Amino acid sequence: MKVVILCGGKGTRIRGISDELPKPMIPIGEYPIVKHIMDIYSRHNYNDFILCLGYKGWKIKEYFLNYRTKTMDVAMDFTNGQKVKCINSKEPPPWKITLAETGLESMTGYRIKLVQKYIGNERFMLTYGDGVGNINITALMEFHKSHGKLATITSVRPPSRFGELVVNGNIVSSFEEKSQSLGGLINGGFFVCEPGVFEYLADNESCTFECDPLVDLARDGELMTFFHNGFWMPMDTYREYKMLNDMWNRGNARWCQKPLREQLLSMRRNMLNTATAVH
Repeated sequence: MKVVILCGGKGTRIRGISDELPKPMIPIGEYPIVKHIMDIYSRHNYNDFILCLGYKGWKIKEYFLNYRTKTMDVAMDFTNGQKVKCINSKEPPPWKITLAETGLESMTGYRIKLVQKYIGNERFMLTYGDGVGNINITALMEFHKSHGKLATITSVRPPSRFGELVVNGNIVSSFEEKSQSLGGLINGGFFVCEPGVFEYLADNESCTFECDPLVDLARDGELMTFFHNGFWMPMDTYREYKMLNDMWNRGNARWCQKPLREQLLSMRRNMLNTATAVH
């Protein structure tokens, strides 16, 4: 099954970092965020990717074309011509990647429409190239299959703008710098779509997936949501860039973890809501 990742963003709100890079190439640790996103899917055995390129897409092409030399030890022999050999024992990920040029100014819906030729009449997964989370992709797919609608969107709670205090009288017993908000749910990406979704996409570059297509799918009763109670964070600002990198450097990359309690809560909630919505 194909996994489509929207990689055309400029990242204009991350000044000083994204001036020379497209947003999906902004690093968390030693790897660009798009690789972290691909790893999320790969841990659930989804390894066939379509990257929708736009702003400075050649930087993404350059990274993956040179992936082996960037991530492995390289031996070069100049004595008999220039021979290059990757000698690291670590194997590259089992990925198939299509790097699709979808226009500099294209909106999200049109980028998806342009890669229909690579998807055909098959179910596909879809997400943005700037957000990570410990999404249970397997449970997401099972939920999508259970309801029979055209699309599933993963709903998340946005990170709080402020730190959270737990107090006992005047004593602060714990402090978390930026916890998940207790407010309303938002679009966290990580969609599953049937090919019928393409019928909702206009064939022009101003088509924005989050506007008419999703609105129309909801109106027609063809959009369901998968509730994710675990970690999720976008890289929209320099502060979020710093926070994600701090997590990685501390060995606390929560998007690489699978907290059992959060998984069970998500699965239970989704099962209950599916039974209510479908029957």
